[in-house]
Order: sequence, then structure tokens, then C-alpha cells
Amino acid sequence: MKTVIMAGGKGTRIAGIDSTVPKPMIKILGKPILQYQIETLAAQGYNEIILVIGHLGNIIKEYFGDGSAFGVHIDYIEEKEPLGTAGALYYLKNYITEDFLLLCGDIIFDVDLDKFYRIHKQYDAYATLFTHPNSHPYDSGIIKADKNGKVTDWLHKEDARLWYKNRVNAGLHFLSDKILNLFEEVRKTDLDRDVLKPLIPSGKLYVYDSPEYVKDMGTPDRYYQVEADIKSGKVHARNLRNKQKAIFLDRDGTINKYVGFLTDINDFELEAGVAEAVKKINDSGYLAIVISNQPVIARGEVSEAELTEIHNKMETLLGREGAYLDAIYYCPHHPHKGYAGEVPELKIECECRKPKPGMLLKAAQDFNIDLSESWMIGDGENDILCGKNAGCKTAFIGESQLADVCDKSLKACIDIILR
Repeated sequence: MKTVIMAGGKGTRIAGIDSTVPKPMIKILGKPILQYQIETLAAQGYNEIILVIGHLGNIIKEYFGDGSAFGVHIDYIEEKEPLGTAGALYYLKNYITEDFLLLCGDIIFDVDLDKFYRIHKQYDAYATLFTHPNSHPYDSGIIKADKNGKVTDWLHKEDARLWYKNRVNAGLHFLSDKILNLFEEVRKTDLDRDVLKPLIPSGKLYVYDSPEYVKDMGTPDRYYQVEADIKSGKVHARNLRNKQKAIFLDRDGTINKYVGFLTDINDFELEAGVAEAVKKINDSGYLAIVISNQPVIARGEVSEAELTEIHNKMETLLGREGAYLDAIYYCPHHPHKGYAGEVPELKIECECRKPKPGMLLKAAQDFNIDLSESWMIGDGENDILCGKNAGCKTAFIGESQLADVCDKSLKACIDIILR
């Protein structure tokens, strides 16, 4: 399989770091961004690389040559004039006759590419986007997908939005060679707006959602954050081939103010200090995952769509303060019958309703989590029992004889755990 890296960018927003080289050649800890990418690819056996170069492309060619010094083989496509983020893909018709990996040349990443590709093949997609939450969704394009991963909408930065799931396109894509048939001439083309988003009506555009590390180098602030993450080992540690650790969070009374059974989105309000606490989890290397019993679904008081919108509000409010959730798991079941409007097929004894550990076990399977190195935090006894049943350490908001840690707020508990 070939990997195509779009390495022709000027990097005007990050020119203050180094304006003498093309954006992918800006060094972090003495090594160009592009070299980090190639080494990550080579380590997973992706060693057939095509570099699309433009601005100061001779610097890239002189540094990498044919790629043999880096354990890969490199071909070059050189833009004679700027062709946007996708125009040069026209030339790939001469190189590619199967699926290929496409990535932006300004990102630092370390993801399990084989797992990503398996999902792409299961979808039988023309294109599968790597999506993840980030700390600035309010100025990012938002990808909307259904529960099966099929993209249903794509909100660009300028598009109006109210409540939304914090999922953005990270700049990694597996594409079918059928995509290349869309390029009939050489012209300036935007990958997102002109190629990928128009695939939505075909039902052939999907997402692969993962908490693994992908961060672009678009601004000096992000550059220095990536530098710190490389130093700390966070970049490689987030690859799902490695065991992860998580802080699991109850929802009602832990993240949002407790109002009983929450059925009205207008009643959803974050507890004070929660966004700061979640951001500390994000910065720490733990995954931040919500685990919530939602019997209101089985009782017929809230639909799945309404619950999704409540969760979208939660993600939006957190995102406004630079915090994000890596995943949300909820149990829609309720064993007790007799409610008007109840959903009979959901009125069952299940393995996911807390205090049973089913949701934590599912998260551990999805993200390769070591539960013994993870925490469950909540404000109810069932939260603590659920964590213990899964083999996690536990923290209680309030006072409890059952939990390993107790304090008055989520932020206080997080501070203790991270110390």
C-alpha cells in the first residue's frame, strides 16, 4: 500500500517558528515534522511513500532523497503551481491502483494504522476519515456521523451550529483508488470541500473515531504543545497498540448538576470546575470517558435522538473551555416495568447497567484499556461498585467508606489522582 503525504504547504501561520523551510520541514526537537511522519509509517510497515511537494520542495528532496536512509522508498510529485490540498491527486492515477493512505504534512501522529485500515475495509468506503475530539472544536470543522460511522453532515468553521459532538477531521484518510476518477483535470482543489464532503449523499464517506494522538502544527501554540507531548512520551503512548489508562466519569451529579432524571436539555448545566477538571485529564495522558445509566430511554421519557442532543450540549460546553471527552457510554435499559410510554425491549436485566461493569469492559475492549490502572469517579454508590467490579480504583464526590479517594468535587478528586 502507498502512503501519500501532502507536503507542499507554506505554513504562513507558523512562519514565526521558521520561515526558511517548507512547513513539513520545521524541526521539533531537532527533527523535521516530515521525518517523524516517515518514521511512524516505517515502524508499521508503510514504506512506499509519495511526497507531494511545492513551496521550497527542493529542501525536502535534498533531505530525504529516495528514502533509503529512512527505511522507505520515496517518489515525488512536484506542483509547478499551488493546487490546494488535493489538486495534485490528479497525478496519482499514474501511481495508484488500490486503496491508499493520505495524510497532511503538518501533523504529528502515532496511530494503529492497521486497525484503522481494517475498519475502512469493513465499511467498503470510498473514503474513511480519522476523527477525534480536540481542544478547540469551536474553530474546527465538525464531522457528523451516524452510529454506524457513516458521515451525515460536515460543518465548516463558518457554518452555524448550536450543540454538536466534538469530532473533527484529523488529516488522516484511507481512500479508495476510485476517488481518483473524480479528478479529470489539473486544477486547484480543496480536499474537504470539493472531494470528501460531496461524497456524503453517496453513503460512501465514513469515519474511524479514535482517541489516538494526532495534532496539526498550524500555530505556534500547537507547535509547542506537540513538542511537550513528544518529550513526555504521550504521542507514542496513545497508540492503541499500547495499553491505555482511563478516568471514567459518571454524568449526573458529577459532570452536570443533578436534577433527578434529566429529560429536558434546558436543565443540563455543567457543575462548577468540571471543564477544568476534564482538561486536566486530557493533559495527563488518561482517557476521559463518560459512563452513565440512562433509564429514561427505557422508560420512554427521552428518545435516543434527544439523549444524543443532550450529550452534544455537554461536549459543546466542555469544548468552549478547551476540554473534551474521548468517548461516552450509556446504558438505555431499566428492569422495572409499568411506566407509561416505556420501551418493552429495553425493560430487561442487562450487563451494562451500573453497578455491573459492562460499559467499562466494553470501553476497555474498544480502547485497549488496563482497568487496573484506571479510575471510576462518581457521586453514587453504584458508581463505586461498578468501578470495583471492573477492577478499577475509585473516587467518590462526597464521603464514602467504599471509595479509594473522596473529596468535595470532581476537580478535587482529579487533583488527588494526578498527584
